[in-house]
Amino acid sequence: MRILVLDTIHGGAELAGALRGAGHQVDEVDVYRGKAGIPIEEALVRTYDLVTAPVHLDPDHPLLRHHGPAVPHHEMVKRVLDGRLPHPFIEITGARGKTTTAHALASLLPGPGILHTSTGTYRYPERELLWKRSITPASLIVAVREAERIGGWLVAEESLGVAAAGDVAVLTSPEDYPVAAGKKHAIAEKCRLLARAPKVVFPPGIDIPGAVAAEGMVSFEGQTCRYAGFEVSGTFANPLCTLAGYRTPLMLAAATACVLGVDPSPLGRFAALPGRMAARREGDLLIVDNANSGTNMATTVEAACYARELSGNAPLTIVIGEEARAICEGFPAEEIRRTVAAVAPTGIVYVGEGHPAPTLNAGLDAARKITPAGAIVLAVKTWR
Repeated sequence: MRILVLDTIHGGAELAGALRGAGHQVDEVDVYRGKAGIPIEEALVRTYDLVTAPVHLDPDHPLLRHHGPAVPHHEMVKRVLDGRLPHPFIEITGARGKTTTAHALASLLPGPGILHTSTGTYRYPERELLWKRSITPASLIVAVREAERIGGWLVAEESLGVAAAGDVAVLTSPEDYPVAAGKKHAIAEKCRLLARAPKVVFPPGIDIPGAVAAEGMVSFEGQTCRYAGFEVSGTFANPLCTLAGYRTPLMLAAATACVLGVDPSPLGRFAALPGRMAARREGDLLIVDNANSGTNMATTVEAACYARELSGNAPLTIVIGEEARAICEGFPAEEIRRTVAAVAPTGIVYVGEGHPAPTLNAGLDAARKITPAGAIVLAVKTWR
């Protein structure tokens, strides 16, 4: 088959390579930079049996208008996998909460397995870091092959939808935003791809007909989580259940575990992830780490409340800002100002361009100097 793969920088190059390995004739086009593959003009005059593109590509791109409609990268990945799959295989997508949900689920599954996330891909039970790659659909291929090789399970994050190749697909949040040059809605694209999965678990705030509502099986009262469904029932207690940023991921992990016939009770021992409300002690200092790519006003205010609860309302210093504009949506100065006003800290260390502390580590060092005892909240937008 002669196939045209669009967008080499969001997994298209890897997908093209896999399709060639399966015996297809493949052209690829770097639709954003024009640096890889063949030029757009050349692709326009060639003939193809099939074209594949990411869901976020402008549907009015000349190649889609001429050769479309396109098969999404997610669906092409499923075709490449060709039924050679690990079990259980859980796919996770959503605007937020993917990484926490993935780590929580991986902590429950017995035996060998692979956890594929935006923070890295790990082999369990050793939790050995294998590599760090994106979570584009094509990055799923090598994770699936590794899980298959070791005869283990796979828990995988995917951006903007799922391949629907796994046993269960999980949507972590109902938030929507425009994609494809503002001509599509992210949540609609995710739900369209989720509809192809054998089983789907969804969070509060959205309804997906025929899918499993996590809220219908899992409830919280303070630190206690109760779950019942698919002949699995019980409770566990974890202080993280009181945090909004963890409550929904823990709910989704517990519900998905029930669907798989796995007891979620070990989630009582699940610890906060680095950069996602992880708390640690350094002598008389409590440090709550909320520095990650999704840091914003809401998560920072929550982190400050958590730090004050754990420290008994001790003096609090906030380390806040953005590391070298590493994150595309940024942490706008006005939002930082409103965040500081809402937290009302005892001390402030600003991080980023134009500030004495250009990095997260420099900001933490500065905060330690002005806070000999009390609490420090790290609220820097950065890749971890």
